[in-house]
Amino acid sequence: MGIVIFIVGLLAALGTILTYLPPKPDLVSSIVFTIGWLTSELSLQLAFVLSGGWLIVAFTVGIHGGLAIIGSGLLAAAVLGDLGLYVIAHQSAQAVKNALQSATPEPIPLDPSHLAPRYGNLVRRTLALPLPLRTVKVVKDIDYVGDGRKHHRLDVYFSKAESNSPLRPVLLYIHGGAWVIGDKREQAKPMLFELAARGWLCLSVNYSLSPKATWPEHVVDCKRAIAWAKDHVADFGGDPSLIVLAGGSAGGHLASLCALTPGAPEFQPGFESEDTAVQGCVSIYGVLEMTGDKESSGRHGDAMLHLLERQVMKTTLANERAKFEGASPLHRMTPSAPPFLVLQGRNDTLVPVEVARQFVRRYRATATARCVYVELPFAQHAFDIFSSPRCTATTAGVVAFVEQLRRDAAVG
Repeated sequence: MGIVIFIVGLLAALGTILTYLPPKPDLVSSIVFTIGWLTSELSLQLAFVLSGGWLIVAFTVGIHGGLAIIGSGLLAAAVLGDLGLYVIAHQSAQAVKNALQSATPEPIPLDPSHLAPRYGNLVRRTLALPLPLRTVKVVKDIDYVGDGRKHHRLDVYFSKAESNSPLRPVLLYIHGGAWVIGDKREQAKPMLFELAARGWLCLSVNYSLSPKATWPEHVVDCKRAIAWAKDHVADFGGDPSLIVLAGGSAGGHLASLCALTPGAPEFQPGFESEDTAVQGCVSIYGVLEMTGDKESSGRHGDAMLHLLERQVMKTTLANERAKFEGASPLHRMTPSAPPFLVLQGRNDTLVPVEVARQFVRRYRATATARCVYVELPFAQHAFDIFSSPRCTATTAGVVAFVEQLRRDAAVG
């Protein structure tokens, strides 16, 4: 038993260290992401399991021998580190407040009601699982193209309660997964349920995935989903004049690119005249630069660029640099860009924090609309999957941002 305690303690301590101090090399980035993501977002649950397991062993078998004692010490250090991560996760609420107050060109007020989530009860907070919300109805698998393909379907989320306004504002969410995996059913559930409970109509969209799909099929599908929303959300009580895009990781890239390129003919083949302009965008750890620029995404090596060249673009940066730049939100910035909220974890090992910083700097130097940048200390990629304290805080920030867009639309 001593060797078991030692191994568990060593692994637990190593996981906690990698969460606080993640290395950058491509070779281990995916492994470090998985460890850091689970540890940082489920830190309290992990501390409970580790300490509870140790107590059971201590009282039933006993702690005997040097390895068991060393392992117990490592477990104690891991539990303390995990509790520290839980405290840090709660500080995300202050980071969100500070970012809203620092928004350019004007701050965004954070109403106290934004901090009292509609989506959240003791079970959800304890388990951190994105369990369904009974007050929200989900209409699944609507074909937004009309060709019967599963990658051309979306789900609609809306409150079962009567709306106070004739039409509900719309948030269209695009899932992540490195353009090769993922599904509309898997991601951002806490945010979608929260916004739906607050009177928003939420759409969660599938799109064509690589390696079967070749760029720009992915963004073309997302543009088709926007065009469908303009024509059909009113059938579900949605307001086609107020559509906000959101997405995580590759979905953050697609949402941002769509928001910055309304009517771009290269992304709207066959429906060039369709209106795809939106009123705002939320990028959640989005891939906002696609060339592997050494000043931003290149700092984590060439893994992302290799993925793009082999499976997504199916060409090389050296041969078609303009194609990669044209796919990069960073390079599609214009003065008329819609308002943006950018959420990024500082410890993200898949999308370097400098990508978001560079995008925000260029946005604020180029565009005139409101920009909010939330940088989350010690946060990894995918922090919005579980119903964690950090996800609750970032969701409150999204609520504040989109409600400001609703107020702006009412005034305008």
